[in-house]
Amino acid sequence: MVAFPDFVAWLRRHRWACFALMTLCFIAFGLLTLDLVRIVGANASFLLDNGWQGLGDGGLRQLLELLASCVGAMAAWLLFKVCETVLVQSLTR
Repeated sequence: MVAFPDFVAWLRRHRWACFALMTLCFIAFGLLTLDLVRIVGANASFLLDNGWQGLGDGGLRQLLELLASCVGAMAAWLLFKVCETVLVQSLTR
């Protein structure tokens, strides 16, 4: 994956943009994980109580949407950590 090292190099050259991206990723992670555990638990309870009927009534779609939110949250967290590493390395040199 050639593009990722280029992106990290760009982040190293533009520290303010790196900090801004880190802030946006922090906000995105917070919004995507807000009440995620409670909602996933409620969805699991609904599916267990209603079985196949619950899947047909939208439980499966909601579960897939929740999984997509989890993936988005993890992507935001990983990008946050990349920015954090770049900034810490630049400040400790």
